[in-house]
Amino acid sequence: MIAETVCSAVSAAGLGIAVVTAYRKRFLAATRIAAYSLVPIGLVMTGVVEWLADTAFSPTAWAGFGVLGVAWVLFMTTRVVERRRGGTRKERRAARAADQPDAVAPAASAPSLATGSRPASRPAAAPKGDDDFTDIEAILKKHGI
Repeated sequence: MIAETVCSAVSAAGLGIAVVTAYRKRFLAATRIAAYSLVPIGLVMTGVVEWLADTAFSPTAWAGFGVLGVAWVLFMTTRVVERRRGGTRKERRAARAADQPDAVAPAASAPSLATGSRPASRPAAAPKGDDDFTDIEAILKKHGI
């Protein structure tokens, strides 16, 4: 009974503030204030406030909230562990299968080579000529060596 009275008073005060705000030509803000002020009276009319008042003094309800809290903590813990390991069990199996590629395709007559199996070609060595040493000699002469 007291909760319903308080909610009604809060709604009435909010609507009064909305009227004053509308009088000051701030209609968008007044509409927003009116919307917020109608929420408490709407909760009273739907019975949510009465349900909350009954729940607040019920030990069974508080035990239920505790069980929900434990379930939430367990769920979040498993999510953290799953992210550290790299995904779900199905994703880990797929990753392991991808790490072990088949050497021969099922219908192939000869083994196939992967793209990374060929040795990388070495860059051609620059011919040893006077070009390399002329640059070095010029730098040494510049420094007086």
